[in-house]
Parts: sequence; structure tokens; C-alpha cells
Amino acid sequence: QVQLVESGGGSVQAGGSLRLSCAVSGNTYSSNCMAWFRQAPGKEREGVASIYIDGETTYFGDSVKGRFTISQDNAENMLYLQMASLKPEDTAMYYCAADSFDSELRCAMVAGLGGYGFHYWGQGTQVTVSS
Repeated sequence: QVQLVESGGGSVQAGGSLRLSCAVSGNTYSSNCMAWFRQAPGKEREGVASIYIDGETTYFGDSVKGRFTISQDNAENMLYLQMASLKPEDTAMYYCAADSFDSELRCAMVAGLGGYGFHYWGQGTQVTVSS
């Protein structure tokens, strides 16, 4: 089992920045793929970003490319999402997720398809961007 706890959400004005954190505990060695997802009311869950255990293979959703970065600190069992140039349409509940896939490409693909395949999820942290 893997436990995930997100933090760092909040309210910010458009153009601002936030950094989300995800603390990973439990059987961390069972996961080689970490990702961030978001879901706004009335909308489908969207893959925001993912990172494979190699730290090099990443995925970013089209709507966040160039504005968000994903990183991990394996020594501290932490996952981060640095968000910049925030827009009102970034308002959503943000979730951290983890699982193990057979390749870095599958990690990115599953994330890009909304994460229906990730077994471990955090409780979410709310991000609200005002105009």
C-alpha cells in the first residue's frame, strides 16, 4: 500500500504561483510512476503532469505546458508540482497519484488519459485562481 497526502493548495490571483507537495509513504518501492491530476466541478478528471522513476520522462497536459513543472525528491519521498502563470481555468481539486507501469511511456500515456489505472490516490488539495 502507498499513502499519499497533498498540501500547498490555496487561493491565488491570476498570474500568481503555487507549489503543491505530495508526501508519499508506505511501500514506496512499489511505484515507479507519479502524477498530478485535477478535476473541476462538472468536468472530467484531467492529467496535469507525470514523472517516471528515472526522473527524466515526464508528461504535461497541453493546458499547462510551459507553466507547470513536476519534480520528485526520492530521498524525501516527495512529489511536487510547481505552478506558475496561473489562470482562472486552473481552478480545480488537484490530486497526487502513484502506481507502477511497465514502461515510462505507459506511465505518461495513462496519465494523459486521465489516470484511470492509477491505484493510489491522495485526498486532494484545492486550488482556486481568481481573475
